Amino acid sequence: MTASVSASFSAAVPVSPEGTWSIGELAQQAGVTVKTVRFYSDRGLLPEAGRSTGGHRRYGPEALDRLRLIRSLRALDLPLPQVDRVLADGDSNADPDSALQDALADQLNALGTQLTALRWREAALHLLHDCTAAERADRLRLIGAMTTPPNTTTLARFWRHILPPRLPARLLSTILDEAVPQPPADPTPPQVLTFARLHAVVTNPGVLDINICGPTPRPPSDHCRPAVLYEGLREAYGLAATDVQTQQTPHAGEALDCFVAAHAGLRNTPDTPAFRRQLSAQLAQIAHPLIDRYWQLAAEIPALTPKPTIGACDDWLRAALDTQLAYA
Repeated sequence: MTASVSASFSAAVPVSPEGTWSIGELAQQAGVTVKTVRFYSDRGLLPEAGRSTGGHRRYGPEALDRLRLIRSLRALDLPLPQVDRVLADGDSNADPDSALQDALADQLNALGTQLTALRWREAALHLLHDCTAAERADRLRLIGAMTTPPNTTTLARFWRHILPPRLPARLLSTILDEAVPQPPADPTPPQVLTFARLHAVVTNPGVLDINICGPTPRPPSDHCRPAVLYEGLREAYGLAATDVQTQQTPHAGEALDCFVAAHAGLRNTPDTPAFRRQLSAQLAQIAHPLIDRYWQLAAEIPALTPKPTIGACDDWLRAALDTQLAYA
């Protein structure tokens, strides 16, 4: 161990006339048990100064420095493999402080994960405690079906089933990022309930009935261009976001034109008044209650950026199309 790490652990401790301690004397100096010293020594973490004539281990002052350092690292709950790496880097003349910083950073990350899990458990307990007996049975069933914190893999799997299989990986990743809400690190009890209900939605057996090529009936496979549709829809949602967020009445304009063009692009057909009437009828027919419920719940979860959900933008644009047709 280099001086830069062990200096703060050094102390003027008297040693035997030979300048060494037995395993019992080292344990006494460090304030630990002989079993602890033997454990770390057997792992190769404590340097031996030599052996007595009877073959017993002898330790010098450097072993006491090392033992105190190990105890400090273990008091921070650093696992032994990380302690090994910190000590090994010091022994190899690498930067021991860098190894220690890495180990502490890993431990901080692990502790953050544990704290998040505890906050979710606490919020879930409050949710169950502060409700009526009639509500408690249903909430207990919902929470019992979900991990805490919730695993968003289940939500992503829901969208992977619904979305067309031929979407480019980049586009699919972008859609999933926007469609799957992230669990807050410090949730409120209502947010725990919202995620539990989301989990119930995406694991509902009715999900198996949702199998569409975009929000329109599936055309022949040689004419279906889902990437064109979803790239266009993302642009349309972006154009409509401000009006949705400010609760503007759905109306015709650039966002609606982009929305219709995306659906027309899916079928490689022109945007005409007749197509708009057909599209409005098709969109009304394929609305699915599970998807509607998903977006209702997703809107209740605070996002990292304040913007409307994909579902809210899609509803607004569908209403804008119906409004335009009503006055055409």
